Amino acid sequence: MSEKKRKQHVTALEDRIPLSRLIAYGFGGLIPIALFNIAGQLMGVIGNIGLGLSAFWLGVIMIFPRLWDAVTDPLMGHISDNTRTRFGRRRPYILWGGLGVAISFVLMWWVPDGLTDNAQLAYILAFLLVFYTACTMFEIPHGALGMEMSKDSNERTRLFSAKSFFGNLFAMGTPWLIALATWSAFSGTGGTISDGMRYVSMVIAMILIPLVIWWFLATREPDAELVNNMEKTPFWHDMKVTVTNKTFIALVAIIFIVALGFNFVGIFSYYINIFYLYGGDIAAAGKLLGTTGTVWAVTGVFAVLLLPTVGRMFGKSKALMISILLMCSAQISKIFCYNPDMPYLVLIPTVLLSIGMVFFFTMAASMVADVCDEDDLKTGVRKQGSYYAVFWWFIKMGMAFASFGTGALLTVSQFDTDQTTEVDGVLGPAAVLIENVDNELAKGLPPVPPTWQDKATAPIENAIRFVTGHRRVNANDEFTQEELIEQTDSALEATEKTIKLFNQRVDELGDHERSEHYAELLTHLAEIETFYKKVKESPELHMQDLEALKKELDVVQVDSMKLKMQAPDILLWIRLIEIGVPLLLSAFSLTMIARYRLTEDRAHEIQVLLKERNAKLKAEMAEKSAEQNA
Repeated sequence: MSEKKRKQHVTALEDRIPLSRLIAYGFGGLIPIALFNIAGQLMGVIGNIGLGLSAFWLGVIMIFPRLWDAVTDPLMGHISDNTRTRFGRRRPYILWGGLGVAISFVLMWWVPDGLTDNAQLAYILAFLLVFYTACTMFEIPHGALGMEMSKDSNERTRLFSAKSFFGNLFAMGTPWLIALATWSAFSGTGGTISDGMRYVSMVIAMILIPLVIWWFLATREPDAELVNNMEKTPFWHDMKVTVTNKTFIALVAIIFIVALGFNFVGIFSYYINIFYLYGGDIAAAGKLLGTTGTVWAVTGVFAVLLLPTVGRMFGKSKALMISILLMCSAQISKIFCYNPDMPYLVLIPTVLLSIGMVFFFTMAASMVADVCDEDDLKTGVRKQGSYYAVFWWFIKMGMAFASFGTGALLTVSQFDTDQTTEVDGVLGPAAVLIENVDNELAKGLPPVPPTWQDKATAPIENAIRFVTGHRRVNANDEFTQEELIEQTDSALEATEKTIKLFNQRVDELGDHERSEHYAELLTHLAEIETFYKKVKESPELHMQDLEALKKELDVVQVDSMKLKMQAPDILLWIRLIEIGVPLLLSAFSLTMIARYRLTEDRAHEIQVLLKERNAKLKAEMAEKSAEQNA
């Protein structure tokens, strides 16, 4: 019977959202889905392998923005619920919060060079707090607006599906940011991933600012007259009503447990891709990460299109259960798909996870809106902002705990951060030498016709280099013997420093099997050191045969990349944790969904009762207004 009712439910014409407004609202998913995750995931990865900061302490400082959210999220929900302006109670915060996100997103990546580790951590923490405060100012009113733009449950699912659709469309660029940040146009020749991310963030901000203005102008808030006549309520009253709502708390618990599991291991996939599948080659791994991001987004697009149909066919609770089963299947498939010989097998769990995640979080937001309707019918007050804020407060607390847990687990696994940063010091001088030698060899040779890819990317690269100041080595400049000696000295110094570090690791480990890993790396370093010493002893001979020098430098670059390989036991632990933790927590959440009490039929019944009540209130207000005018 309930299934039949779900199929027969038809959205009333007055409840449907115009396409232009649906698209404008949906584009707002860029901030909470894409940028929010970029900061949460890439700051930890880039801070660790780019700046060389402790994974543990990066995990610790990522807790504080979440604790800060514990204050700002409920407060923002209450403020938005009780705001009365001619632009509505949500849209002003969408404008100013969105602009704040754009500015702070740039600033948090510009960590000053030359600071101590503690000072760099303090800088990152300060601007993460600013960034996440701006995100709260935008997202809580934006999410609440989605709950009240239509009174129809299925139409709200359509709204949040649009938000998920466009948010995931932008999120496909998240993994590509690693590849972009390693592009010399952004990072400079021999620069690090953290150098490149500074300028990538500026491009993102320039795209975001006009979008924020568009969202403010294009969205609308319904029933403004009714809302403006609602009584304002105290903060603690709103919080008490929200957290004592048993239906709401049951829903939050289901979402929190699953989100906790996947957030707990969120950045582990980056480490697995970079250090297990590609042996530490960030640029090569960045291409795979970019590809998986694209596949994730494209899959998410199709999943969003299917979601309203799935919701109508099975009901929201069963659709939520289906989403968790899909995510569990993805985790199990990783046992076979994490394969260095066939790294692109990771696309299989990527597709399953994308569908599951899109279904899960989109349906969850729509289910919170149903809880708000139930509360509105009971109390006569709309508290979408408070409910949405408390809902995300719990999710963010899970993220905070996960951030700490991630850093702690990486530390326990003894992931060697110093190894990656020291190897960057070896790779940088080699890259500069190779570019100089390449340009010198190119002199006098007929120019190589550019490919269509070169023609397409050249204007973009030139514009980026103009803004960043990262110029190519001028092919017309003479590469002198003095420059060869100077750059060789720099490379030799970095190599000897890394040899010292690895010898220290061998001494510390003693008979541990991991000492064999560092001993193997030392053989590569010894070959690199011998090469640089040979160049330094007879620079004039190498200048006379640049082709031979180039071949040797290419070998050095390959050997240098091998130095980033982490020990096998470290990589095994990272894979076990990344696969197992979400599986365990998802299984527990499945048992809770079976007992969730707000059914699809009851949600539609509540919406009908609300329409009747609101129509009566509007008629009474119109009657009073007519009497006053008379």
